[in-house]
Amino acid sequence: MAATSIPADALDGPLGERATLLQLSSGFCAPCRAARGLLARVAGTTPGVRHVDLDVAHHPVLAERLEITETPTVLLLSADGDVLARVEGVPRLAAVRELLDRLTPS
Repeated sequence: MAATSIPADALDGPLGERATLLQLSSGFCAPCRAARGLLARVAGTTPGVRHVDLDVAHHPVLAERLEITETPTVLLLSADGDVLARVEGVPRLAAVRELLDRLTPS
C-alpha cells in the first residue's frame, strides 16, 4: 500500500483518541451497509475509537492513494493516523475487536 499515514483533515473530522476505523465504501454496496453497522457498533462501545465512512466516489484521490480496489475496505488507524491493518470485505466483529486489542493500547 502506498500510504502509511492518513491525516485527520482527509477524514472530515478528528482521529479517534485510541484508534479510527476508516471504512471506504460505495453508495451501491450492500456489504458496505453491513460493515457500517458493525463498525459503528464497535466504535460506539469502545472508548476512544471513532468510525469514519467515506464514499470512494466523493474521495477519489484518497481512494487511489490507498489503492482501494474493493468496497468495503476498512483501515485501522492509530491515534496518529498510521495505518495499522487493512481488511477488505465485511470484517467479523471478533476480528475487529482483536485487532483493536492487539494493535492499539487501551
